[in-house]
Amino acid sequence: MKLIDLRSDTVTKPTAAMRQAMAEAEVGDDVYLEDPTVNRLQERAAELFGKEAALFVPSGTMGNQICIKLHTRPGTEVIVEARAHILDYEMGSSAVISGVTLRPVRGEDGILNWDLIATALRLNAPYYVTPTSLVALENSHNMAGGTLMPLSVSTRICDQAHALGLPVHLDGARIFNAALALNTTVAEIARPFDSVMFCLSKGLGAPVGSIIVGKKDFIKEAVSVRKMLGGGMRQVGVLAAAGLIAMEESPKALVEDHANAKRLAEGLAELRGVKIDPESVQTNIAIFDIAATGMTTTQMSAEMKTRGVLANGISPKDMRMVTHYDVNREDIEHTINIIKEILG
Repeated sequence: MKLIDLRSDTVTKPTAAMRQAMAEAEVGDDVYLEDPTVNRLQERAAELFGKEAALFVPSGTMGNQICIKLHTRPGTEVIVEARAHILDYEMGSSAVISGVTLRPVRGEDGILNWDLIATALRLNAPYYVTPTSLVALENSHNMAGGTLMPLSVSTRICDQAHALGLPVHLDGARIFNAALALNTTVAEIARPFDSVMFCLSKGLGAPVGSIIVGKKDFIKEAVSVRKMLGGGMRQVGVLAAAGLIAMEESPKALVEDHANAKRLAEGLAELRGVKIDPESVQTNIAIFDIAATGMTTTQMSAEMKTRGVLANGISPKDMRMVTHYDVNREDIEHTINIIKEILG
């Protein structure tokens, strides 16, 4: 029985082309900045994103935390959306590494706008109030169901923040998904931001790695912070080689992932007790409410697992499923039928 894994797009396996490129990669010591494959990946990433420079890092969390450290100073706070990955899934590392606190602001479907951010700013406040040092956004927004921040909204946020002397960072873990759904380029999304992190794993399918992009001086400092955090990886061209293929080739396949997520949502919406609006599924993530089925997500996950489908709950009532290139349309239809069977 084939196992259908919809827990996340992080479960993807590297393609045959990635494995071959890894085996044949030209390498050098990247701590000396001498790995030619890493350098090629970084140069290409900077070019694609319209930024001056880029840096390969082991994970998205490290990439986000490097940027937070460089943009802030201890004793300040960072504004984030209330369900942001930086807040919920990075283990309080902003406090540990950078000495900053996070101020969550609830956005509509996970999307912040300037008016919401402005109410949370602490600038020119009394000395005993923690001042704002950074705004950090997320596009697409993972825990809001892969929702998208329109370009006009992110541009206004960046323009207004910059006018007040505040930098803006983008957690763009799935920015290629966002670019496809917004019918634009990653460079256009990244344009107003001071720094952007994006993942080569997840939907792009590389086995390891993320990249941060920004100005040359910023990335030069980021190299030092990466080393400080244990991210000096020596002959890491074997991973960068897969990252190059992921960045160049994998975005072409994301359209199928999005179509599969939409079909999944449509099928789920027809099932008894399942609540999801298919129109809300904009990328490759579907979050649906099963409270009316009388089951918890723990129970649902266990029942699905016995039938060969893996998925996680993100609350007692909300299930999350993520499509990726290791899941095809037949798998989606089978998953819908499995849940229908479970619900009787």
